[in-house]
Amino acid sequence: MDLMLSSQEKDFAASCRQFARNQLVPLARRYGETDEVPRDMVAQMAGAGIFELLLPEDLGGPGVKALPLSLAREAFAGVWCPADVTLAMQGLGSYPITLAGSPAQREKYLPKVAKGELLATFALTEPNAGSDVNGIESIAEPVEGGWRLNGQKVFISNGYSADFAVTFARTPQPDNPRALSAFILEKGMEGLIVAERLQVIAPHDLARLRYENLFVPEENVLGEVGNGFKIAMQTLELLRVTVGAAALGIGQAAFEAALTYTRNRRQFGSALSDFQGSRFKLADMATELDAARALVYRAAISKDRGLPGASKKSSMAKLYATEAAFRVVDQSVQLHGGVGVSRGSVPERLYREIRALRIYEGTSEIQKMVIAHHLLAEAEQAQQ
Repeated sequence: MDLMLSSQEKDFAASCRQFARNQLVPLARRYGETDEVPRDMVAQMAGAGIFELLLPEDLGGPGVKALPLSLAREAFAGVWCPADVTLAMQGLGSYPITLAGSPAQREKYLPKVAKGELLATFALTEPNAGSDVNGIESIAEPVEGGWRLNGQKVFISNGYSADFAVTFARTPQPDNPRALSAFILEKGMEGLIVAERLQVIAPHDLARLRYENLFVPEENVLGEVGNGFKIAMQTLELLRVTVGAAALGIGQAAFEAALTYTRNRRQFGSALSDFQGSRFKLADMATELDAARALVYRAAISKDRGLPGASKKSSMAKLYATEAAFRVVDQSVQLHGGVGVSRGSVPERLYREIRALRIYEGTSEIQKMVIAHHLLAEAEQAQQ
């Protein structure tokens, strides 16, 4: 993969790995698996300039790019889940403001996100609207001075800890009764309720939010009314490839654990790594990770350079990397034997953490639909 990265990008990736070793590993030992967002973790990530990756150039940042975010998530995900999730949610929650925010909104939120002073989240999913965003039932009605929101959101990462959320609700228009709009909600707004903290197989801050006659002032409308679907899709298109990068990080950690274990574990008088079956598994794992890494980097570079087909490449990267990483983790568990399914072992933890990545920000099945759509459109265009 070295051929795909500049020397500056290689140095950045190395600095992320160093941060993970020196800062995240001790935090992971201290907190373990947690459904909290430790403030000292946030402070250390902010101090290292990690969140500055989310600051646009006009506000003094480097500009929001897919490749640096991917390199950071790859470095963090296999080390400690809360760090990876927090970076992802800072991105998902702030990028809509980068895309569509007014100057006042951008200046109010984005510099504080970059400094770690505000935690963000992205509230899109509902009980009846997961893959089908058009199924959103939350509704916003215009009232004097703003909007009144009612509805609920579910599976919102960092939903309990977040200081603000970018959310989406129906705002029916004469020409589009299913039109969506985006709103910035702040912690403490009356009617914004954390209804439930959800428990999943790999613990992290996950919540169900409820909106009960929630008044949102006009200045918290994000972008044009009725343009919410576009804002949501553009945000997911950028961050989707970074999910593949996070999967890479988890898969790489599982591979390294398997490599170490098979070299040290002895059975029938020999190291496990001496057996052909073990060697074949290790070869398959390494090859799948390299193939996935190539797809992720290609997609991120294409997105950052505005190259044709970036959306298709992003879906390909997310699909292949998450599925490949799952296979790698599964083989790592197999090579570890009973240790691999023992609570608290590295393979067991990674096995639980990798599973959700094949679902969130577009399931594997949705990615296949997106890829096929692009392929058929390209074929039709070629015939014209």
